[in-house]
Amino acid sequence: MSLKDKRVLITAGPTRVPIDDVRVISNTATAATGFILAKKFKDAGAKVTLVHGVPCDCSLKCRVKVLRFKFFDELNQIITRQLKSGKVDVFIQTAAVSDYKPSLIRRGKISSADKELKLTLVPTVKIIDRVKKLSPDLFLVGFKFEPQALRAALIKEARSLISKSKADLVVANTKSGNKYRAYIVSAKKT
Repeated sequence: MSLKDKRVLITAGPTRVPIDDVRVISNTATAATGFILAKKFKDAGAKVTLVHGVPCDCSLKCRVKVLRFKFFDELNQIITRQLKSGKVDVFIQTAAVSDYKPSLIRRGKISSADKELKLTLVPTVKIIDRVKKLSPDLFLVGFKFEPQALRAALIKEARSLISKSKADLVVANTKSGNKYRAYIVSAKKT
């Protein structure tokens, strides 16, 4: 498949969910994979839009359209708008999307004088599960990270994600110590 003039939407980096007006729950994603993919797709002739979370310690050395978000809800809105526009041929979700959010976001700042803070977390919507519903004809690539997972478990998780999201490919990746491993799992069992 030629990538010339294909419209590619890539998400990258961490997502945040607010606890109060000051504090957030986040993750340690760096956006590095998304930035590398954006450059490679741009070099192959694609029209790339990169949607990334902040903060991000990557510098983009290629010319692509960049959309930034701070919070999960912003990412969800951006993706929904982009997909509803009908102008996406390939969607690659490398962003480490929050699976949970606080059931209640406190106004102001929670006092640090409180002896204890209990949070009730509820699931966020699974963005990747909505992609094909919003844009059924695009090519969807998901990423599934499981730390210290064995190959068989990773492949099983990737197949589960393919089944739920209707992804065309899933990159199942893991890290053990300083060693990364990734497996590309296709929806087509070939």
